[in-house]
Amino acid sequence: MEFKPLAPNGPVLMIPAVHGDERGFFMETFRQNEFEARCGHHVFVQDNHSKSRKNVLRGLHYQLERPQGKLVRVIRGQVYDVTVDLRASSPTFGQSFSVLLDDANRHMLWAPPGFAHGFLVLSPEAEFVYKCTTYYAPGDEHCLLWNEPALGIDWPLSGQRPIISAKDREGLSFASCPKYR
Repeated sequence: MEFKPLAPNGPVLMIPAVHGDERGFFMETFRQNEFEARCGHHVFVQDNHSKSRKNVLRGLHYQLERPQGKLVRVIRGQVYDVTVDLRASSPTFGQSFSVLLDDANRHMLWAPPGFAHGFLVLSPEAEFVYKCTTYYAPGDEHCLLWNEPALGIDWPLSGQRPIISAKDREGLSFASCPKYR
């Protein structure tokens, strides 16, 4: 597995070695010792799987009191994945990082605790799976406005309007959202 940090102590793009032949392919998607050596010690406690259609935009979500680190990947389709650093003490505070994740490149992204996370589905459908370092806590969930001008995220919408939940439409501005110390 190749690990490409996107920022110091921030998101890491993980590129697995894929071994394929006429039968199909095999790849390792997680190895604790390799992950710890490059991303730090984290224990995963919950796995999630979502399916969404084209132009669905989910996020930018985070938990403040029980921060979640997320190891995300796409097993079908393609998404534009975005993380935003909400750690006030970080040199990349307020910066966003984006990558394309799909079932062809098989890349994964580590979004550490302290980052808001979201994605936009670019293919007709996408299935998105991720491991979390803390349990989902609905009362602790916060939402940073997906199209917050201060973040300058260039969502590849191609003139289309995203399909967004009511909760995500009510996301907070960067200036008013709660942040990590």
